[in-house]
Amino acid sequence: MTYNHLIYDFPLITSGLKLVLGCAVAGFFIALDMALTRERTVIRSAMASTWDHRPPQRLYSMTRKFSLFALTATVAVAGVIGLILAGDVSWLAKIEREGISPGEARLSIVSEVFFVMAVLLAWIVNLVFSYSKNLKLLFSNETNVLERVTRGDLSKLVPVATNDEFGVIAGHTNLMIHGLRHRLKMITALRLAEELQQRFLPKNPPDHPGLQISGTSVYCDETGGDYYDYLKLPRGRLGVVVADSADHGVGSALHMTTARAFLLSGAREYNDGPAKLLTGVNRFLTRDSVETGRFVTMFFLEIDLRARTLKWVRAGHDPALLYDPGKDAFLELNGEGMALGVVEDFRFQEYTHEGWAPGSVVVVGTDGLYETCNPAREMFGRERLREIIRSHGTESAETIQKVIIDTLRTFRGDAPQEDDITLVVVRLL
Repeated sequence: MTYNHLIYDFPLITSGLKLVLGCAVAGFFIALDMALTRERTVIRSAMASTWDHRPPQRLYSMTRKFSLFALTATVAVAGVIGLILAGDVSWLAKIEREGISPGEARLSIVSEVFFVMAVLLAWIVNLVFSYSKNLKLLFSNETNVLERVTRGDLSKLVPVATNDEFGVIAGHTNLMIHGLRHRLKMITALRLAEELQQRFLPKNPPDHPGLQISGTSVYCDETGGDYYDYLKLPRGRLGVVVADSADHGVGSALHMTTARAFLLSGAREYNDGPAKLLTGVNRFLTRDSVETGRFVTMFFLEIDLRARTLKWVRAGHDPALLYDPGKDAFLELNGEGMALGVVEDFRFQEYTHEGWAPGSVVVVGTDGLYETCNPAREMFGRERLREIIRSHGTESAETIQKVIIDTLRTFRGDAPQEDDITLVVVRLL
């Protein structure tokens, strides 16, 4: 502009500014196109190699970029058109002196304006196509990873190649994938824990002449804190144990596993009755768990068919029910006793019931049985359990157990199961 002004007397205000502004606008569009090309190269490199997968620390919003681009382009185009029109108006004032006809002048002005508009439109269209290529790459990369996720493939992450909303979406998608990976590991571990815990429970009731036995546990999570088992004791006696660890879930299952190990270890030297056995279990369990605040309630029942006696210990557990179908009478196997894992030197007391009518039924359950709620928040309670036992008291132990569980599920309806449920039914023949 300076050279043309000095050598050819180029007008500074009109033609000179048009030249400077035109070059600036051209540089603006060329720079944007180069930036988009560079971004496309970065995106392809990110897709082909290991890249940062975290959300961008600083966000450059796409709306802000579009607003800045639109404002700059509008000002630039308006400036160019304004300078062109200003120069043309000044030139129209001189056409009579230069001998140029109005038609030629009009054609020249229209051609100049259309040429400038065509160039600007070509640049804008080029930017649109260039940006659409980048969007296609970003969308394709994001959707490919999400399609893998829907198929269960969590091996791929979305490279965070931009610091705009697409980068934020990619980063949070990666956080989601990391969370799913962790959750998948947890689910796998829970399934393994569930499989191991199911192995701890008896697969079949013991073949003990004179008894019909049926038991089950229904957990509200993959694993639970309830436990039941049958122990063969010296002199033909049978031990029935039902236990409930505080709360439910993995922690309760691990705590119950510890209690089970102490119980089975102590049962190997079982001679002096259930009170001594549970006193020893409590001593070891308290040493391990007193600082955690966890505890285990347990009902241990010893059945001696030869002496026709029932001996039991209540370690903070709900009492069992003994039902005589002939007299239609219930007896609670009650007594005092503290939960295991609370006081280390606590000594448990055992209780005895001598003689029973043939066909009597013993039902031992956990509190999840009685405290199951229906959608109206009404508890199942003990009376409903007694009515079921009374109605099916002459049937087999397995039938009574299944009827109780089925009735309980019907009662709960659509309400969630809030606690583990364990039930053991013994018919004394």
